[in-house]
Amino acid sequence: MDKFNNMQVFCRIVELGTFSAVAKEMKLSTMMISKYMAQLEASLGVVLLNRTTRSLNLTSAGEAYYNRSKQLLEDLSELEASTTLLGERVKGQIKISAPIDFGGIYMVPAIEQFLRTYPEIKILMSLDNKPPNLRDGRFDISLLVTNKLDPGVVARKIAETELCTYASPDYFAAKGCPKTIDDLTQHQCLHYVDTPHGEYWLFNVDGAQKKIKTDWVLASNNGRALCQAAALGMGIVQAPRLSVVSYLQSGELVEILQEYRRPALAVYATYLQRRFYPAKLTTFVDFLLAYFER
Repeated sequence: MDKFNNMQVFCRIVELGTFSAVAKEMKLSTMMISKYMAQLEASLGVVLLNRTTRSLNLTSAGEAYYNRSKQLLEDLSELEASTTLLGERVKGQIKISAPIDFGGIYMVPAIEQFLRTYPEIKILMSLDNKPPNLRDGRFDISLLVTNKLDPGVVARKIAETELCTYASPDYFAAKGCPKTIDDLTQHQCLHYVDTPHGEYWLFNVDGAQKKIKTDWVLASNNGRALCQAAALGMGIVQAPRLSVVSYLQSGELVEILQEYRRPALAVYATYLQRRFYPAKLTTFVDFLLAYFER
């Protein structure tokens, strides 16, 4: 492996934090990653990483080398992208991160249609409700349902959704229907975990945000599971409208407390700022904008 590739290995070690993680990503042995790192340090005549059995820490020389190397690798990537744009076909792999529910419900049909048009593309989609760090290079695109964006990324709005409150007719028959948000404290609720506001539900009251702590009987990080539980009459759920469209159409769920809805949330396709973008990335994002406008 030449010095340029050793540099790539070093940068990924810094970004992923362990030799084993880099070995797994590059489909190499940990011993080979250690060998490439040793070759790089020997060729430079300096120690870049202080290694113990428990941690890796950059030396001052390592930090300086990483910053310059990272910029060099990004410049080279942009040079390649700008050159291949002259005659580039839309092909290759696109790595996407998406929220569990949005990815499972909406992205799979979108991807199926996209791949019909661009059969030379392969898409790797990871579903996780925690946004990734795009700077570590694991993903090309992160789909986010949010109104708070990282200033260091390009964000293109592809859809909107509202966070509303729902329950089933069976639940109303058994437990009654809350008339105000304060009534929720007397009802069984289905709670979505890993939200920034914890066990509280957020509502809009006269233009101001109000938090209500709910008494949940089931909590999950999977909105589809919670909507299914609500449809079975297990309790009241607060969920993005995008997640419950089919339940509303079938009558299995009914929206309540409409007057307390919060402002709509945007769905963004986000990616790192750069001077040139591969055709596969811009083509896919443009497709998503058109797809969700329908």
